[in-house]
Amino acid sequence: MKIRPRLLFALLSLLFLAYSLCIYLAPVMNTVHLGGHKTAEGRLIWQKYNCQSCHQLYGLGGYLGPDLTNILSSPGKDEKLVRAMIYSGTRQMPSFNMPEDELNLLIEFLKSTDASGISDPRQFKATNYGMIEAYETN
Repeated sequence: MKIRPRLLFALLSLLFLAYSLCIYLAPVMNTVHLGGHKTAEGRLIWQKYNCQSCHQLYGLGGYLGPDLTNILSSPGKDEKLVRAMIYSGTRQMPSFNMPEDELNLLIEFLKSTDASGISDPRQFKATNYGMIEAYETN
């Protein structure tokens, strides 16, 4: 059986569209892994305001702003400072006029991230399946 190139292209395009819709329209399925419902919603706020384009978590993300993995437990930094930075901004960071409930969810997400510890992605190797594994130490 010979498959026509146009039919194959149309089939693959349809499959790609269906897969894309599943990814972008699906709600957060696994909130338990993230530490609870508020944390999962906070992650969505992080994505909504595109924080990862300037900031990093676990060393992954943008380089314009600081890594926020452990910002809440850093010496001299706390929740009040984070709230002030979000509301007032800095020279490089715009001020965000986000509603109080969104800010609270974002803080919950940062608290969860802070409590998870630190990790340097360079200490792991990527597998062929897109996952990571720790390097073996002998």
